[in-house]
Amino acid sequence: MTTIIIKKVKKAAHGHHGGAWKIAYADFVTAMMAFFLLMWLISMTTQEQKVGLAEYFAPSASSPATSGAGGMLYGTSLDTSGNKASTPRDAARGSAEPEDRTRETSPGRTSERDASRPAASVQADFSAIASLRQALQTLPDIAELSKNIVIEPTKEGVNVSLVDEDGRSMFREGSVDPYDRTRRVLEALAPTLRKLPNRLSITGHTAAARPGSARAVEPWNLTAGRALAVREILSGAGVPNDNFMSVVGRADTEPVFPDNPYLAPNRRVTITLLHANPPAPPNIFR
Repeated sequence: MTTIIIKKVKKAAHGHHGGAWKIAYADFVTAMMAFFLLMWLISMTTQEQKVGLAEYFAPSASSPATSGAGGMLYGTSLDTSGNKASTPRDAARGSAEPEDRTRETSPGRTSERDASRPAASVQADFSAIASLRQALQTLPDIAELSKNIVIEPTKEGVNVSLVDEDGRSMFREGSVDPYDRTRRVLEALAPTLRKLPNRLSITGHTAAARPGSARAVEPWNLTAGRALAVREILSGAGVPNDNFMSVVGRADTEPVFPDNPYLAPNRRVTITLLHANPPAPPNIFR
């Protein structure tokens, strides 16, 4: 007689896994929400606000960057000392397309350039910059133009520069005719320029021609013509003719980036709100 042996294998029940996976999953979802929120905030903030945030979290031990105004509406001072903030200009320098922007000088932080000037004059510059920025806020497409408008204090006064970028120019190529966006910017600035006491100097600049390329227009005529076009738009928008001190073209003699004079940001028209000349001593002609 054959004995049949039936072997039953009992499967042990798995123990309870606990809630660790739920915590890991919740952390993952939270991280993804934070990431997309960060991306949304970055897309909604202006370049000026980004630099301001970077300054806020920068180590206090680093030396202050020389500054101008900046994204909307950035600028650099003529001084080169100090650690530079990570700006479009510096970032682009590594990618062969820098931009004329560093961190902003605020009324509470006086630069070496301003130290020798009367406090009232320095405050007047900051007030003018604030007024000009406020005027530009009325433009519906100002976010797109923020990289093309540079407002900065300088030794001569306050510069408002209309700067070309790769893919976005303020004037038609090889022409003195501005785009409609350029005209809108100037017309938005005109009421503020009319109210401010500063006289205006307008200067046109262009980039150097690359070796082997031919210029369609002579650079002196081009830059002078663009400066004149800016003056005509401002005059037509209500800025009195007596407010203009000079209108000149510099061709490619004063690039923003001398180490690479072919870059698009070297093409610009700058409106300078000049400082008032100090009064002459009463006995100077005696």
